[in-house]
Amino acid sequence: MFTHMAIHHPKPEHRDALRASMGRVDAAATGSPGLIRINAWSEIDGPRLVGIAMWESREAFEAAAPRMFGAVADDPFDVWSAAPAENFYLEA
Repeated sequence: MFTHMAIHHPKPEHRDALRASMGRVDAAATGSPGLIRINAWSEIDGPRLVGIAMWESREAFEAAAPRMFGAVADDPFDVWSAAPAENFYLEA
């Protein structure tokens, strides 16, 4: 199993826009071969947003990545974010 986790640090005034962007990534991933689960999460006691996608394999993630991230390629993450996203690639 392969997991991609992205931790976003939105500026308060852009939190909703970044969350909506994460929803577009989720929608673009839905139905992709090898996708087990994808969800966007909001930190309860803080500003961070966390995207977690679980895949059958790294290859499945890499095959779907252009479609998923292409869906948000024009989103102004540099404007919306207080700091760059942290990306983690995990294997079980």
